[in-house]
Amino acid sequence: MKIEFLPVKTRIVRAPKDNIYDIIDALDIRDGDIVFITSKIMAIHQGRTCKVGSVSKDNLVRQESDRYLPYFNSMGNFSVNLAVTQNVLIPAAGIDESNADGYYVLWPKDIDNFCQKIRRRLIKSHNIKRLGVVATDSHTTPLRWGVTGITIGLAGIEPLNDIRGKKDLFGREMQVTKVDLIDPLTAMAVLLMGEGDECTPIVILRDYDGIPFSENSSMKDFKIEPEIDLYKPLIEVLPKV
Repeated sequence: MKIEFLPVKTRIVRAPKDNIYDIIDALDIRDGDIVFITSKIMAIHQGRTCKVGSVSKDNLVRQESDRYLPYFNSMGNFSVNLAVTQNVLIPAAGIDESNADGYYVLWPKDIDNFCQKIRRRLIKSHNIKRLGVVATDSHTTPLRWGVTGITIGLAGIEPLNDIRGKKDLFGREMQVTKVDLIDPLTAMAVLLMGEGDECTPIVILRDYDGIPFSENSSMKDFKIEPEIDLYKPLIEVLPKV
């Protein structure tokens, strides 16, 4: 069966607040689909926006962060705030002003819960059982140009495949490895969404059987506490707010 990523063009979702359920209700959904939705339209739906100029962006980032470190790049002539928010290391606490018509757009609140609400709504309206909903955002990778997509909220799918205890090619037992099942798919979805004027905030993945569906999964299954993370020495450089 052919696997498909199906980009969905929509109307413009406008800050400061805009109900997106007309867009959600118009989706052509089938059993077994995974729906990727940019967190920006989810945040605008919740009214998680601030008019540019009405507040200092630095203060806004600090407000939304658990850890925070201001930084000015003298060669690139730009400033940025490196932050940890909702246990994710991301520039500016995920706050963005692109495609927002003069507003800062924050991350949504209770992202997993919002994904679950959308999932239940679509399951009921389409009379299906298996459905994943994923909230996405763009992210930078240290020491690389360009942005890729990451998962910041999910419902209905298992994000990890735990292969600890299994053997490698030479019989060595795997000690710590868990395979990230969702971020590679999210990266492809965000690539198809685009970063400019594409007006494609949703992508549907169809006929992919490489990820288990689950009623109870959440980002809690996915995140590592900083105290045990491989990048602990770097994360601790960012002061707690």
